[in-house]
Amino acid sequence: MNQSHYNDSLFSFLSSSPTPYHAVAGIEDFLRLHGFIQLQENAPWQLEKGFSYFVTREKSAMIAFTLGSREDPEHGFRMLAAHTDSPCLQIKPRPDIKTASYQQLGVEIYGGGLLGTWFDRDLSLAGRVAGAMADGTLAVRLIDFNRPLLTVPSIAIHFNREANTTNTIDRQKHLPPIIAQSIDRQLPEFRALLLEQMQLEHPKAMIEEILAFDLFCYDFHGPAYIGMNNEFISSARLDNLLSCHAGMTALAQADRSRNSLLFCANHEENGSTSATGAQGSFIDSVIERILPNPEARSISLSNSFLISMDNAHAAHPNFMDKIDAGHEIHLNKGPVIKLNANQRYATNSLSAAIYKLLCKEACIPCQEFVMRSDMPCGSTIGPITAARLGVKTIDVGAASLAMHSIRELTGSSDPFLLYRTIGQFLSSDTHRQLLQ
Repeated sequence: MNQSHYNDSLFSFLSSSPTPYHAVAGIEDFLRLHGFIQLQENAPWQLEKGFSYFVTREKSAMIAFTLGSREDPEHGFRMLAAHTDSPCLQIKPRPDIKTASYQQLGVEIYGGGLLGTWFDRDLSLAGRVAGAMADGTLAVRLIDFNRPLLTVPSIAIHFNREANTTNTIDRQKHLPPIIAQSIDRQLPEFRALLLEQMQLEHPKAMIEEILAFDLFCYDFHGPAYIGMNNEFISSARLDNLLSCHAGMTALAQADRSRNSLLFCANHEENGSTSATGAQGSFIDSVIERILPNPEARSISLSNSFLISMDNAHAAHPNFMDKIDAGHEIHLNKGPVIKLNANQRYATNSLSAAIYKLLCKEACIPCQEFVMRSDMPCGSTIGPITAARLGVKTIDVGAASLAMHSIRELTGSSDPFLLYRTIGQFLSSDTHRQLLQ
């Protein structure tokens, strides 16, 4: 696969994944096409060497793994981790707001987004809806309006002369998007609109009443190349669907003779504390079922190595004072190893050395990032997963700008370069050289 074909696949995945639920559904379909067998958490598992499997939890987190034909589980796993969620605006349970002639929707802030970037955008709605069918049973379906439906207009500068200096966004008052206007007619409640869309997308479900939903606003416009030479990719949800796509593609194409595992967790952007987050029991539960014997499980994890993938901060040309001297990160210059003395990232000298060797084997450059010592550092699911499992871990990611904006920026080569290093990892025994 060349870079152009890889990016085509990435663009398709980003466009079809407006929410974690849609992302996991897309990964499921992709893995099935590549021979992975679906497992259910509430049913027994019959696992065989040489086969690949996947299991989802609440349709927003998933774990896929291969039991290598030439390895026992105790030999350890080449493990990958990423997350399916991104900062956004989430619709409240009773969202209807009527102000003057406008109908708006109440929203909560999901994660730590750059809120100013959500203004004056063409927004749509997608997510998961639970409804009651005509026979009284419950139906849960994905939904995507897939058209410009909402907008959050900025206030004109004439009413806010400080807009370009000390502008403050009131999360309760300033963010409810406009969905409609009533002029001499009564507008339906949001749930009625939602029911209509559900019946349109899922006519066979015969849903009669909306009971609950997890719905999110998203930027309607899809990924795009930008730059004089198409050297950049602009898109929503690059953090962290870029990494999910790299993981699923590399895992599906990997040699089935070796043990491998991909964990795509939910809720990283708001702390990972949930049944589907990295702090939950999902990863422990799956590994316990693969290796029910405690001693064998401990041996396997000791022989395993985890690459936690989450986007990294590139140096911003307009804010070079925010960058630690000697650690400038550039787009299109290779994956980024992320380090922090206080373990906000899980990287240490051992795991960094292993990843550098992998990059060297793949003939790919890599970069190293640390935050300025006078600025707080973000984190990833890497330290959380490393602490839960006791597995040797590195945090890496594709370089990006505008992280947590409604549209983020990466280099057009960066996703492919990350994918190639992951592919090298899944086909290599390099990590075992330093695990003895």
